[in-house]
Amino acid sequence: QVRLVESGGGLVQPGGSLTLSCTASGNIFKNYDVAWYRQAPEKGRELVATISSDYRTDSADSVKGRFTISRDNAKNTAYLQMNSLKPEDTAVYYCNAIRLRMGAPNIEYWGQGTQVTVSS
Repeated sequence: QVRLVESGGGLVQPGGSLTLSCTASGNIFKNYDVAWYRQAPEKGRELVATISSDYRTDSADSVKGRFTISRDNAKNTAYLQMNSLKPEDTAVYYCNAIRLRMGAPNIEYWGQGTQVTVSS
């Protein structure tokens, strides 16, 4: 059973930075697309940023220019570098790894989430 473990969350002042990490227990990352989602209190889960297995990246308009997603397949780890944080970035951040398969069910894993709080 593969587990995704997020780390790096915490309390930060507005304008500050945090780097989240997502590490997989198995050697799976090289074949998986990875995404970061977030969920604020009383809101739905929001897609924040994605990085494909061939390193193509995309991010939500709300975080463009501030957040950067990256991956290190040798370490089975993905990262979310968050700069210029705003109070509205406060949420639980989740890591997702998915392998899309033609003609077969996709394989998908989720982490347990890490809390990010932006407050003065």
